[in-house]
Amino acid sequence: MVSNFQELLENIRSNTAKRVAVVTPEDPEILQIVSHLSKDKSANFLLLGDPKAIEDIAQTNHIELGEGVEIEESLEQAEAANRAVAYVKEEKVDTLMKGMLHTSIFLRAVLNKEKGLNIGKTISQISVVEKPDGDGLQLITDCAISIAPTLDQKVEIIENAVALAHRLGIEKPKVAVISALEVVNPNMPDTLEAAILAKMADRGQIKGCVVDGPLALDNAVSRHAAQQKQLQSKIQGDADILLVPNLVVGNVLSKSIAFYGGKSMAAAVGGLDVPIIMTSRSELLENKELSIHLANYLAGKKES
Repeated sequence: MVSNFQELLENIRSNTAKRVAVVTPEDPEILQIVSHLSKDKSANFLLLGDPKAIEDIAQTNHIELGEGVEIEESLEQAEAANRAVAYVKEEKVDTLMKGMLHTSIFLRAVLNKEKGLNIGKTISQISVVEKPDGDGLQLITDCAISIAPTLDQKVEIIENAVALAHRLGIEKPKVAVISALEVVNPNMPDTLEAAILAKMADRGQIKGCVVDGPLALDNAVSRHAAQQKQLQSKIQGDADILLVPNLVVGNVLSKSIAFYGGKSMAAAVGGLDVPIIMTSRSELLENKELSIHLANYLAGKKES
C-alpha cells in the first residue's frame, strides 16, 4: 500500500520513467516542472505547442530543457489536445497533461466519443492528501468537474475513487458521504442521498468498499470527534474517501487544505481509460509535480 507521498516518489524512481504529453506548455512554471522532473529522470516529456514561445519562455526564465524533453509544433490548442490524446491511444506517450488552455478544450479532446479516452462513465476529479494523523492517503471527490451530481452520478464518482484507492493498495476503502451533519434531515436532500448510498453499499450495489453517511467532516476524519459525539458508524473518523455533495464544497475544501492548511496534494481524474493530469492553473508547483508523479504511478500500475 502507498501510505504517503514519499512512498509514491520512491515507487516512481524505481520504475522506468513514463512519457508525458503536455498540451500548450507555454508557461514558466510548467517548463520549470518539466525541466526538474526530466533532470530527475522521474518523467520524459513531449511538449505540444509553439516551439518559439516555449524556447523564449525558457530562455527568459533561465530554464534548461535538455534530455528527456521533446518539442513538437502544434499551434492550435484544440489540435494539440487531439494530438496528445491520439498519442496516448497509440501508446506513444503514457499520459497527458493540461497546460495553458481552457479545461473545456482539453476535455473535448479527452471525451471525444470516437477518438477520446472515456469508457462510458461519469468522469470525476479526485484530490489525494495524506491523512491528518499521517496514517495513509485520503481521497476527496469531486473537487473540480461534477457541479451538482445526481444520485446515479455519485455512485459512479464513488466507484472511480474506489478504483483509485484499490490501485494505491487500499483493499477495502471506507467512503464517508459528507454533509453538514450526521443525521438524515428531509430538508437537506444531500443527507437523504447519503443514506441511500450507504444502504446501496450494504446491499452490494456499490462494491469493493464500505460506505456510510451522512457524516459531518469532523466525524469522517477525526476519531476523537466521532467518539465525542458517540457516533455509531462503520467509519469512526477513519475515512479513506470523502464524497462531497457538490463541486462548491469539494473545491473549497481542497483549496482550503492546500492554501490555508499548506498540505501537499495530488489530483487525478477517474472514469477514463488512462490517467491524465488536469490541475488548476493556480495550483501550487509542488502539487502539480505530485499530480504528475501520481499519474505516472497509475500508468505503471496499469502495465503490471
